[in-house]
Amino acid sequence: MKTSRKKQIINGASIGMCLIILAFFLFPYVYLLLSSFKPSQEVVTTSPSLWPSSWTLENYKTAFSQIPVLKYFRNSVIASVVSTASALFIGALGAYGCSRLNCRKLASGCLLMTLAMRLIPMISVAIPMFSISIQWKMYDTLMFLTLFYTAFQLPFVIWMMSSYFKGVPPELEEAAQIDGCGIMRSFIEIVLPVSKPGIATTAILSFLMPWNDFMFALFTTSRNAKTLPVGLSEFVTSYDINLAPMTAIASFFSIPIIIMTFYLQKYIVSGMTLGAVKG
Repeated sequence: MKTSRKKQIINGASIGMCLIILAFFLFPYVYLLLSSFKPSQEVVTTSPSLWPSSWTLENYKTAFSQIPVLKYFRNSVIASVVSTASALFIGALGAYGCSRLNCRKLASGCLLMTLAMRLIPMISVAIPMFSISIQWKMYDTLMFLTLFYTAFQLPFVIWMMSSYFKGVPPELEEAAQIDGCGIMRSFIEIVLPVSKPGIATTAILSFLMPWNDFMFALFTTSRNAKTLPVGLSEFVTSYDINLAPMTAIASFFSIPIIIMTFYLQKYIVSGMTLGAVKG
């Protein structure tokens, strides 16, 4: 009885701690979401309250009327989706090659080189890439933005996917090749389906980089290819910071990530431990 009582206390304390941590992380977003429905004067008040005194869509109407939100949102979607898909396609091939190299030292060296490339801070290449975009006459284009995001995501994708591919038994591919499958076909039909959780985890983590990027998009876009994070800065002027519509756009901008995370959560949970099967 004492042991059972002790387990109940421990379980209750664990649940309580988890709820506290969850509330700690959820509070900023809940406050942002509720602020987007407050009257504009309540957003910047010196005595803030969590709950709106009156619900209103004024902030959303102001935001959509002052800047082309849908255009910036479309640019963000195109740049993020295309770059993530391209990085996953190219990176998966590179990661598969590294995971199947017979020479372990060579494979480790390649992975360390990709990791070193990922550690390069974006600010150190922003100005050179701005000069390149001008020279190539690709400034303020979605193509250049997508190419850069793809290149910047590749090291991360290769590093992540190689560990997942190492967890796929080579015997599966050997059996498929005995049945007549080539290397490419066995990779597409055998390895990729088994690695779905790892692909989903890598995809959403890679997607967050271009989706949330502000600095590089600020350097290389001005009007046509401007993304929504950069569009938010239009509410910051020399005379005022209009926080009310910014809360509305930030809430609107977070919806795709929330939907994507809920849809892929079953793959993400299993993908977190898939790469630990083999090292």
